Amino acid sequence: MTATLERAPIRHRSRFWWAPYLGIAAIVVYCLSPFYWMLVSSLRRTNDIFDSSPVPAPLSLDSYEAAFAANNGFVRALGNSFLVAGVTTVLVLIIGTLTAYALARLDFRFKNLVLAIIITTSMFPGISLLVPLLELFSGIGWINTYQAMIVPSMSFALPLAVWNLTAFFRQMPIELEEAAQIDGCTPAQAFRKVILPLAAPGVFTTAIITFIAAWNEFIIALSVVNKKDLKTAPVITSQFTGTTQFDAPFGTQMAAGVIVTIPLVILVLLFQRRIVAGLTAGGVK
Repeated sequence: MTATLERAPIRHRSRFWWAPYLGIAAIVVYCLSPFYWMLVSSLRRTNDIFDSSPVPAPLSLDSYEAAFAANNGFVRALGNSFLVAGVTTVLVLIIGTLTAYALARLDFRFKNLVLAIIITTSMFPGISLLVPLLELFSGIGWINTYQAMIVPSMSFALPLAVWNLTAFFRQMPIELEEAAQIDGCTPAQAFRKVILPLAAPGVFTTAIITFIAAWNEFIIALSVVNKKDLKTAPVITSQFTGTTQFDAPFGTQMAAGVIVTIPLVILVLLFQRRIVAGLTAGGVK
């Protein structure tokens, strides 16, 4: 007895199978070319800074040595950036997660209006709030303090964090909390032990966005802080000087820009691994 096997139809490869890969490559080149040029410029000698060759020859680390010179205060500025961005991220995650969970689970009048107002507050450009913030911080004595940089960064990051996490919590079935409470958990324990682990992808994505925004914040940090010991890395980089007060050391600034970008790349890669782990580890059986 012979079995007749039906042959699967053979799909011919399209002549333009390479088109999607070409598009991806073009996007990658477009996104990475500014960083590549910044890296190349940082590795040039001072006399070759305006050279247009794609590869520096010879290689020079003079710009990196100049960036870390003691008179620049760049090392202290990196520490300030980590402090401001780290504290901002932690506070935004705590407040944003609790607020988003409440908005997703509680039913009350005008809830959609509250969400609309929250997201609307993030649409104001930072420069328009600069004068009111300066007047407020001068009145309460917050000029030249860390909280003068942390609080505005939180106000810009919280609306987006609440909006993203609210949408994420709404997608999670309420039966998860009900099952946990049947097993003896309090509502707080159900949130902490069941919902938060499953919400790890959304939480870590929010952490990435918040940290990057706080790390790169420039206008507020430039305006509310005058002491060199409190300035962040983007601000101190913009104020590097060369041999004279009005001489712009482009190579040193490019080197500092590379150094400031590296922590963001590392943190994004680390958070991406956690996001993948959260997506694969959590599940409803």
